[in-house]
Amino acid sequence: MTATTDSVRPTVLEARDMTRRFGGLVAVNKVSFDVREGEIFGLIGPNGAGKTTLFNLMTGLTPPSSGTLTYKGQTVTGLAPHRVAALGLSRTFQNIRLFRGLSALENVKISQHIRTRAGLWQGVFGTARAEELGVERRAWELLDLVGLSDRAGELAANFSYGDQRRLEIARALATEPRVLLLDEPAAGMNTSEKGQLTSFIREVRDRFDLTVLLIEHHVPLVMGLCDRVAVLNFGELIAIGDPASVQRDPKVIEAYLGGE
Repeated sequence: MTATTDSVRPTVLEARDMTRRFGGLVAVNKVSFDVREGEIFGLIGPNGAGKTTLFNLMTGLTPPSSGTLTYKGQTVTGLAPHRVAALGLSRTFQNIRLFRGLSALENVKISQHIRTRAGLWQGVFGTARAEELGVERRAWELLDLVGLSDRAGELAANFSYGDQRRLEIARALATEPRVLLLDEPAAGMNTSEKGQLTSFIREVRDRFDLTVLLIEHHVPLVMGLCDRVAVLNFGELIAIGDPASVQRDPKVIEAYLGGE
């Protein structure tokens, strides 16, 4: 599938007046936008703009103070994170949250539990064996996709920062998402790795027929990768559109891009 900004595509996510207050601080203030099926949608803004808080609201980690999020016509506002993930929204984190004491293979396997059906009695009588083999096979496939199959038995704690990022993406894909939310996936990567990441995100989107939401501070990566970009500043949405128009927006230049 080739990425376009074709408005004919159905809307997969609708955020309406999403707001989150922490005491007197308004971290996200009445943010509204739509995300279309199959697009790569970027979210940028200065540190403290509310980007990760918005991701937390969308994935059930933090309840909104007000506003709604609709996924394929179903309101998901206030659902627990595991229920949001089961519906098809999966994410990575700005601060990596791997099981550091488990191997890479175990990290990916354990993430598939929301899709497995075997319970206690199936395990006792051995009928869960076929499902377990499927889980392991899927984990190997995903590790191979992110280039880590040769290190499947190593502890996640021993991986470099960039490899931990890739492992976290494999773990997110293990939940079989329809929408993949990536929180600063290029953090800690060098220029070469960032170039590879751009190609990799496109490959993942096309291979699994996903919609991708991306928080990223590396502006060239966002502008070269995303179909549309939204810009937050002090918790408010100040611009949204194709990368070229966003880069020209005076409010975005003043708040975030700076200079020419």
